[in-house]
Amino acid sequence: MTGAALPIRLLALDLDGTLMGGDGVIPSRTREAIAEALARGVVVTIATGRMYASALPYALNLGLSAPLICYQGAYVRELPTPGGEAGALLYHRPMDAGVARQAISWSRARGFDPHVNLDDRLIVEVDDASIDDYERRSGVVAYFVPDLLRAIDAPPTKVLAVGAAPLPERWLGAARQAFHGRAHVTVSHRDYLEWNAPGVTKGRAVAWLAERLGIPLRQTMTVGDQHNDAEMLAAAGHGVAMGGAPDAVRAAARYSTGTVEADGAAAAIEALVLGRGSLP
Repeated sequence: MTGAALPIRLLALDLDGTLMGGDGVIPSRTREAIAEALARGVVVTIATGRMYASALPYALNLGLSAPLICYQGAYVRELPTPGGEAGALLYHRPMDAGVARQAISWSRARGFDPHVNLDDRLIVEVDDASIDDYERRSGVVAYFVPDLLRAIDAPPTKVLAVGAAPLPERWLGAARQAFHGRAHVTVSHRDYLEWNAPGVTKGRAVAWLAERLGIPLRQTMTVGDQHNDAEMLAAAGHGVAMGGAPDAVRAAARYSTGTVEADGAAAAIEALVLGRGSLP
């Protein structure tokens, strides 16, 4: 973990399991804490494994203006302009198409239903059994293809394999070993095992954005709950693990807070950014 310093000037927040639970609703206490942080001049962003198109509505609803970190840090894009012009793509690191195809085959052989993200689109095969639930969670509409492997005609941003928990956690170590040096593999949700280009993490993306904004990492705060958050919790001066986070994620953080149901993200912002209350 890096050194910590106050005041906190950049706040990067995971979305699922951190800002909101399975209902997709950000609690009012969390919304109020973010609004107060913004009013004090803190730069607030979302750092998520989600697609840009999926994360954008939440950012706009919260009144954020900073670039969004998406796809585990493989994709950083500005918000649309007030006039409706698309936000500029600041950073994009896709993965090798051949490795993506191998990830699809590897995950299928172990009981997963894989999806592909290409050009901020969700690509799935026509007979994908998990897509209805995923579309509901992500708020995006899938593009259906007859053959997922053949549909990869350019380097994709991410491969996501859906499998009921504890399947992703069970296969995480084996996937990292099988794709060592060729892809970064992580778990973003209890049901999701994901592949990105080597070196892609939220931690690197937060560091990249902090440098772009001229903010030292010791004055950044990150909050997350899953394996895909571990790198950004370790990179920030003030990394906060949500209640119920895996042991490896808690070990990467400087602080811990409550669960999303107990307004853990709000409590962390109140204590470390707004100076109210305290954390363990």
